[in-house]
Amino acid sequence: MAVPVVAQTPVRSASAPAPVAFTLPDLPYAANALEPAIDAQTMEIHHGRHHKAYVDNLNAAVAADPTLAGASIEDLMGRVSTLPSTIRNNGGGHWNHSLFWTLMAPVGQGGEPSDELAAAITRDFGSMDAFKTAFNQAATSRFGSGWAWLIVKDGKLQITSTANQDNPLMDVAEVRGAPILAVDVWEHAYYLKYQNKRADYLTAWWTVVNWNAVNRLYAEAE
Repeated sequence: MAVPVVAQTPVRSASAPAPVAFTLPDLPYAANALEPAIDAQTMEIHHGRHHKAYVDNLNAAVAADPTLAGASIEDLMGRVSTLPSTIRNNGGGHWNHSLFWTLMAPVGQGGEPSDELAAAITRDFGSMDAFKTAFNQAATSRFGSGWAWLIVKDGKLQITSTANQDNPLMDVAEVRGAPILAVDVWEHAYYLKYQNKRADYLTAWWTVVNWNAVNRLYAEAE
């Protein structure tokens, strides 16, 4: 199952100082590049504070358990049921956000669904409009904080959602699969601009979806 690679530094020898296992990736665009859909202040706080906190907390949790040294984030997600909740929450937060930033692009730069992806969407949902309606429903109906996902499972597309910072790679997920599109519906992702209007945030978010990245992930998952 193809998944995005999350930044991780090599593990040094036992005699060397303990390395930082995971790093905060740079945004692939300027903080204001997604305006007006997502404002610069939200991006700066979301990336520089929230995502950074997940990375810092994950590194602390991994450092506290020598048996986890050198483990990839995907490995941790795949056996998260056996690990402390700090790794589930913060590891999920790191992986989810590392993917999320790449799934957006400035208006006009995100491309369009590939012919292969468009055909799969029509096959599995009936039409692009029907897909967006179902995806928005999964995102708006997620109670409290969480995510909505488009995944590839058994060769087909499926929409699912997860609470908090869970994701479809986790062995605790209700539906597991290869994520190719995701939207963050934690309030910190949109509240400064949209307040409690999650549906308005989602409408704007579609204008900055990076279909080029989604197409690549779909091709890898197939």
